Amino acid sequence: MLSLTPTHLPLLLRSPRVVAAISASVAVAIGVTTYLLTRPKPTAEEIERERRELLARSGRITDGTIMDTMITEARNTSEIPTQADPSIPTPQIIVYNYRIGGVTYECAQDVTALAEYVHGIRTDLPVQVRYLPQNPANSIVVAESWSGLRLSSSPPYQAD
Repeated sequence: MLSLTPTHLPLLLRSPRVVAAISASVAVAIGVTTYLLTRPKPTAEEIERERRELLARSGRITDGTIMDTMITEARNTSEIPTQADPSIPTPQIIVYNYRIGGVTYECAQDVTALAEYVHGIRTDLPVQVRYLPQNPANSIVVAESWSGLRLSSSPPYQAD
């Protein structure tokens, strides 16, 4: 077998085992590169959902205040979420602030995908904010599995 190998190759490349190992390594490298280049990339919605899940699962909680809610008009009836009282608008963006370690953070969360969780939001009450201790500016007030909002399920108490 060695007599068929060219003699101008270095001694290391004359062995069939070395040639097989190099071929296998090249095949694996091509396979990994092909996978990395053709794998499906996550969409922006999937990335945001994973961020909310991470914060809902492992974020710390602090008190915050809703500064504003931004409501856009629905273009047609299919965009209006099903809700108990259609006269109460559902916000698309919630702007809130909170304070950690003497620093005040002002953030906004897009809640268009969470319409059923933010219907009837009360802006006159404090909220709970979940944030990452490593990056306190990374925060949420509502997710699919957690909510720091106070919702108006019943009218507020009024003294006589």
